[in-house]
Amino acid sequence: MYVKGVGERRAIALEKLNIHTKYDLLTHYPRTYENYSNLTKINDVFAGETVLVVGRIYNITSREVRGLTIINATLEDETGAIRLTWFNQKYLLTKLHSGMRLLIIGKAKYDSWNGLAISQIQSFTILEQDEEPELGITPIYPSTAAISQQVLRTAIKNLLASMPPLKEILPQELLSAQKLMPLDSAMRAIHFPRDAFELDMARRRLAFDELFLIQCGLMLIKRQTQDERLGISHKKNGALIKAALAKLPFELTGDQKKVFRAVVKDMESKLPMRRLIQGDVGSGKTVVALLALLKTVESGWQGAFMAPTEILAIQHYEKFSALLTDLGVRVGLLSAKITRSKKLKEELYEKISSHELDIVIGTHALIQEGVNFARLGLVVTDEQHRFGVNQRSTLEKKSDVLPDMLVMTATPIPRTMTLTVYGDLDVSLIKELPPGRKPIKTEAKSLRSRNKVYEFVRAEILAGRQAYVVCPLIERSESERLADIEPAEEIFDMLSNGIFHDIPCALLHGKMRPRDKDEIMEKFRDGETKLLVSTTVIEVGVDVPNASVMVVEHAERFGLAQLHQLRGRVGRGAAKSYCILISDSKANVAKARLEILEKTNDGFKLAEEDLKLRGPGQFFGEAQHGLPDLKIADVFRDVEILLQARDAAEKFITDDDNLKYFASLRENLALAYGDKFSQITAN
Repeated sequence: MYVKGVGERRAIALEKLNIHTKYDLLTHYPRTYENYSNLTKINDVFAGETVLVVGRIYNITSREVRGLTIINATLEDETGAIRLTWFNQKYLLTKLHSGMRLLIIGKAKYDSWNGLAISQIQSFTILEQDEEPELGITPIYPSTAAISQQVLRTAIKNLLASMPPLKEILPQELLSAQKLMPLDSAMRAIHFPRDAFELDMARRRLAFDELFLIQCGLMLIKRQTQDERLGISHKKNGALIKAALAKLPFELTGDQKKVFRAVVKDMESKLPMRRLIQGDVGSGKTVVALLALLKTVESGWQGAFMAPTEILAIQHYEKFSALLTDLGVRVGLLSAKITRSKKLKEELYEKISSHELDIVIGTHALIQEGVNFARLGLVVTDEQHRFGVNQRSTLEKKSDVLPDMLVMTATPIPRTMTLTVYGDLDVSLIKELPPGRKPIKTEAKSLRSRNKVYEFVRAEILAGRQAYVVCPLIERSESERLADIEPAEEIFDMLSNGIFHDIPCALLHGKMRPRDKDEIMEKFRDGETKLLVSTTVIEVGVDVPNASVMVVEHAERFGLAQLHQLRGRVGRGAAKSYCILISDSKANVAKARLEILEKTNDGFKLAEEDLKLRGPGQFFGEAQHGLPDLKIADVFRDVEILLQARDAAEKFITDDDNLKYFASLRENLALAYGDKFSQITAN
């Protein structure tokens, strides 16, 4: 990457900001802006203010303090003088000369060494003798200690000055209909806007482009599933589903019935089903998935159920087998334990390929080479965000026809996120909890209350129940930031040798061998172990109805959605259940997060709050592997732009000629989606 002002050392420093190419630099958008429209006279500068001053520089000196270069100088204007201080910018000694005119942007501070000084200098510009300074809105970029704001601004300014106008990627009709400014103007204005209106227009244009490209890509993926091969038209519901419903120890809730009707309609259609079921922890998504699997079996096809963890796969296998064996449905388990034995693995692969199994439950092992289904009719993936687009499409390819697909997630996703992250899927919600599910009482406690908390846990265990203790770390971290956090190993030692010395305790974490983890979980599920100290490996789907208490240590280290998932491990039985969040954090965001959990058990409300607190970038990145990142759009703030982009993409994609002849958009889709886009548009 050659850009004036970016040498080898700076290029290496830029890589830490994920800037490797000119395109990366161009799309390294400001995180905020400062409005420097007014010059401040030196005589009017006060400590604590960020100011814009112009003057001549004199008395340039430097000194070394513990390997740190400190440069001092004096800036003078007609009203007075002020000290300037730069840290660790030795190159300035050859750049700054006595008598130069400078435009300085920085924060004034008072200290005993320099008195009043501008010591947090964000940027400076060398001015010619009679040059008028450029005033206005100044971009503030994400940066590191090695790359200053001045360096980033100069590099981006040089890049914009040297590059030809950007080619337009959207058709003129779309630009006019959406009242969007040209791409080249938007890219220049987002970095150096003339005023607030131009900045707003530039941000809207670039956010629209990002969301429009994502929507086009998702719609092409969806269209591919409807164009390439016909799906399976399943038979009407028959005796098998009726028999299974009769065997269930409960009646389906209204939401479960409604969602199953939508699934039935999809499965009986000729088009492949692509449906996402969102439901809070314990809402009964798995029952709907089970009925869908029976529908495919009844129509002469096989079903695959992909779980995110081995423990959960075994749990589903045991429950499905108990319910279905009497109905003549053959259920198989494909787990790491089984694939370790060559003989067992080959036997199981043979049963799958010869249709001796109707439903196969497994983890990632289901997408391994060698697993070939005789007639795969339905793919169910549980906790979709742990798999991503690419893995689910690998499983789909294990059939000559395009199987129906049902995705389940217990991570409630706000509507704007479902439009973006799961735009290629139809979405169903299960909000109603089955009768008998008691709300979990959640309380946040300080570290001072820890002893009382564990006395309460002991009382619950002595009353015949079980408990979880969840910790953020396995072992002591060397990181200074995490140094105060007690790891699971230390918490386990403290509890098992202390207040719970006479109670069966166990430690579970992700570094253990799979067989050891399975054994520990089995003992806890069977009631042999009463207290389980664990990391977040128990977050997904572990079902122990007798567990009535969960304690989360250092709860401030977890996100809202994760804490909600964790507390869903209790409240599955008849006993009143509790989730106790221990935190010593003084941070306002951490306190706000824990207060929200105390007030509500509604996962959808929590998801909205989590998105506000964490921002969409992190949520989006975790939710769906295989989609391009959002660099400027914010799906929470830009709901209106998202809906406009979705409508525009829908109209655009329906006309094949648009993609065929609009080369720039094709290039951008290819850049965003990589190989996936090539596969989509190859036919």
